Amino acid sequence: MLSQVPTQDACLSCGACCAFFRVSFYWAEGLNLPEHYTEPVTAVYSCMVGTNQSSPRCIALEGEIGRQVSCGVYNQRSESCKDVQVADAQCNKARRAYNLIPLVALEPALTEHFDQVS
Repeated sequence: MLSQVPTQDACLSCGACCAFFRVSFYWAEGLNLPEHYTEPVTAVYSCMVGTNQSSPRCIALEGEIGRQVSCGVYNQRSESCKDVQVADAQCNKARRAYNLIPLVALEPALTEHFDQVS
């Protein structure tokens, strides 16, 4: 299977995870977000608006998937967003859904800041 080594801007030129998974989290994590960015899933869990549907896309995702993207609430993003790491199974599952080449996993220290602007 074709794969590639992630570049330093791998996340900023992808965004597939933000438009593939439901971004759910413990409701209190959403208290620092604009109220219209979250919606309840259960009594204790909320999710980002736009991600609890058959064709998800997070309300905070800005830009075009596979080209140039950013997160409008990057500094306030949930733990579930932070859990997805460049080239992990979730990342590559989302990338495949958008016909993007899967990434080869590198040592964690090498990918620590792939989702941040230099």
